[in-house]
Amino acid sequence: MAAIEDLKLPLPAIVDDMKDTANRAYSAQPDRLYLISKDGTIAFGGGKGPGGFKPDELEDAIKKELAK
Repeated sequence: MAAIEDLKLPLPAIVDDMKDTANRAYSAQPDRLYLISKDGTIAFGGGKGPGGFKPDELEDAIKKELAK
C-alpha cells in the first residue's frame, strides 16, 4: 500500500481484492454513505443513491459518534 504511505493519508484505507470482496460487502452502487465507528463496525449506512443519498443523516450520525 505504497500510495497510502506516499500520500501520508490521515485515515485508514482498504484495498479490494481481485474477487471484489470489499465492493460487494459495502454495495456502494451507485453511491452510498457509510460511517465506520472506532471499533470498526458500521455506525451508519445510508440508502442507495441517488434517492438514499442524504448527507444530513450522515452528519447526524457523525455527531452522535463523536459524542460517545
